[in-house]
Amino acid sequence: MTGPKDLDPSSRRIMIGEELHHARERAGLTQQALGELLFVSGSYVGQMEAGTRRILPDMAHKLDEILGAGGFFVRHCTKANRSKHPEQFAEAAEAEAMAIGLQEYAGMLIPGLLQIPDYARAVFLDYQPTAPDEVINELLAARMERTHLLDNPTKPLLWVVLDEAALRRPVGGPEVMARNLRHIAELARIRRIVVQVLPFSAGGHASLHGSLKIMFFEDAPPLALIEAPATGQLMDDPATVARHQLSYDLLRANALTPKQSLALIASVAEDYAHEDHDPRV
Repeated sequence: MTGPKDLDPSSRRIMIGEELHHARERAGLTQQALGELLFVSGSYVGQMEAGTRRILPDMAHKLDEILGAGGFFVRHCTKANRSKHPEQFAEAAEAEAMAIGLQEYAGMLIPGLLQIPDYARAVFLDYQPTAPDEVINELLAARMERTHLLDNPTKPLLWVVLDEAALRRPVGGPEVMARNLRHIAELARIRRIVVQVLPFSAGGHASLHGSLKIMFFEDAPPLALIEAPATGQLMDDPATVARHQLSYDLLRANALTPKQSLALIASVAEDYAHEDHDPRV
């Protein structure tokens, strides 16, 4: 029989979450009641039980104490929290891998799930211009592994609103941009993703502060992620998530239709393809 030592981190978190669920019920506590003892929301507890959120070390100690778990959570959470992703994005990347639906607004960059390797490499090099090759290669491998989420023909349902700025900024140069935009267009044509472009003509909008992602799960409440350089804030408070959902709905309402967006993406890709040099050189 396969033992816990053989589980990958995400499977291990699901196993730990199931144990948390049983231990909480044995203690006669609701998710809300346990959350109050931990100084988190009941929905946060639900997400830990579903395996969509990590149990951090200080939380593991408290759970062992409150639930009389004999050190179970401290022992198992260290392995479960290992990740190939940068620490500030690890929890969000792991939750993303378990989502059944993703809604994303990308302001200045093509989102990670839609990036081709050369585009992703250019992003990492622009952000860390003195990093050695092995660091860039590790980041690139983790980024490309994330894109395999789209290998599944139906899940997660990915709906992306791309700011026109993400189309017009030539990250990696014209040839790379042409290939990446064609990649996005193809995913839209085969109906694997829904993509809309928020044009410059829309003016101000509901997410001028930066990128936004909302993740939906089968057995846990949704999460919202706000990203900025070298940081990301993952939020589970229902009222906060609902506010970000409204922002996303407003972005979709002001964006071009999927058909219009596909035409614009294809057109910009052709413009890049006909450029014969990188304007940064």
